[in-house]
Amino acid sequence: MNERFLTWHDHSLNQSNHAAQKQQSPCLIWFTGLSGAGKSTIANGVALALYERNKHSYLLDGDNVRHGLSADLGFSDADRVENIRRIGEVGRLMVDAGLIVLSAFISPFRADRKLVREKFPAGQFFEIYVRAPLSVCEQRDPKGLYKKARRGQLQQFTGIDSAYEEPQAPDLVIDTANCSEQECIALVIEFMSRKGLLEYTVAAQGGAV
Repeated sequence: MNERFLTWHDHSLNQSNHAAQKQQSPCLIWFTGLSGAGKSTIANGVALALYERNKHSYLLDGDNVRHGLSADLGFSDADRVENIRRIGEVGRLMVDAGLIVLSAFISPFRADRKLVREKFPAGQFFEIYVRAPLSVCEQRDPKGLYKKARRGQLQQFTGIDSAYEEPQAPDLVIDTANCSEQECIALVIEFMSRKGLLEYTVAAQGGAV
C-alpha cells in the first residue's frame, strides 16, 4: 500500500493507561550475545522471576520468532537486519501495551541494535550484553551449531564466519563464564529494580494518565 494513504490512528487507551493498570514501567530489555552465551536461559529465568513478582512480561526468543514471524528469512546479513527490524516493531507494540518485553537474539550488528533503541523514548530500552568467550560458547554448544559451522555445514554463522559486533556502551554486562545462572538472573532483576522498572511511576510515563 502506498504510504500516502496510511493514517496513524490514536486510540482511547495509551501506554500510560496500560502501565497504570499493570503497575509497572513498560520497557524492552534486549539481551544480545553469541550463540551459547546464555541469552535465552537468562531471559527465561528473568521472565519467571517477573511472573513471581506479579509483573506482566513477554519473552521474544530468537528460535521461536523464526518459526513464525520471520519464517521467511534466512541468515544473510540482509535477512538478519530485517529480522531485528521486525522484532523491534513487535517489541514496540508490546511496550505500548504496557508490557515488560524480554528479547533474546544474537543481534550481531551494532547499527541494528541502535535502530531498535531509537524506536523507544529514553528509559524504555535497555541493552544487556550477555558475554562469554567464543571458546566457552563452543564448549557449551547446546545445539551443536558450532560443530556444524566448523565443519562447513553452516554458513554465515556468527562468531565463526560472520562477525559479532560487541556493544560499546551496554546498559548492563553479564559475564556468564564467571556467574551462575541464578546469579545472572539476580543481576538483571536488581538492575531493573534500580531503574524503577518493577513499579509504576507517572514520571516514567512522561506525564499523568
